[in-house]
Amino acid sequence: MTHPYLQFAPQPRVLAHRGLVTPDEASAGVAENTLAAVAGAQAAGAHYVELDCHLTADGEVVIFHDQKLTRVTGDDRRVRDVTRAELSAIMADRGGLITLRDLLETFPELRFNVDVKVPEAAEPAGRIIAAHADRVLLTSFDDAARLRALAACRSVGGSPATSPGRSIMIQLVLALALRQGARVRRILAPLDALQIPVRMSGVAVFTPRLLRAAHDAGVEVHIWTINDVTEMRRLIASGADGIVTDRADLALRALG
Repeated sequence: MTHPYLQFAPQPRVLAHRGLVTPDEASAGVAENTLAAVAGAQAAGAHYVELDCHLTADGEVVIFHDQKLTRVTGDDRRVRDVTRAELSAIMADRGGLITLRDLLETFPELRFNVDVKVPEAAEPAGRIIAAHADRVLLTSFDDAARLRALAACRSVGGSPATSPGRSIMIQLVLALALRQGARVRRILAPLDALQIPVRMSGVAVFTPRLLRAAHDAGVEVHIWTINDVTEMRRLIASGADGIVTDRADLALRALG
């Protein structure tokens, strides 16, 4: 059966990548993965928002992408080396820090794609997500971290949607290339979506064969990160179920 996460809005799905920060907002200092970015995505009409999480020094799961603060704040410390209060002060004039728990409680109308960026965030993130699992897709580039987060979530009664990390995607692409149909079906069976680039390490990932196999298994295919409207339309016309984009405002107008 289709997971509730994917029953909320009609296709094509537009996933606001790290929220929505327009060029004007970015020039004013608003950063991705912030309270302002999520609010901006919602205001633009997005139903789905893709975000990333880390663990702070005092054990808070916070929304942030990089392991270090450098790119966003100019501070060379790692997220795991600062407290929530310290990070909140740093992000106060950049759109506002938000924790995973506060995110899920503040935006009850939105669906969230939560990417676990570091292993130490997996179990606490999974436990937080459990109460909101019907509107969360849990993922990570690190499949071991993703599976730990899923296990933690399920241990307290939650069952979020999920999409695979890099190692599972490599296995799937290889199984498709070798025409190992039974293995392809086994890989796809526990998944709800494939969130993939068009190409990975020079190898085409989004192919008609992958699309057919995914759809035969009831698995959606979402392509990241696409900011060109012409390319968005081409991918949807080719059968993709959704687009992950930094410009959800443009995508919603183009694909709506």
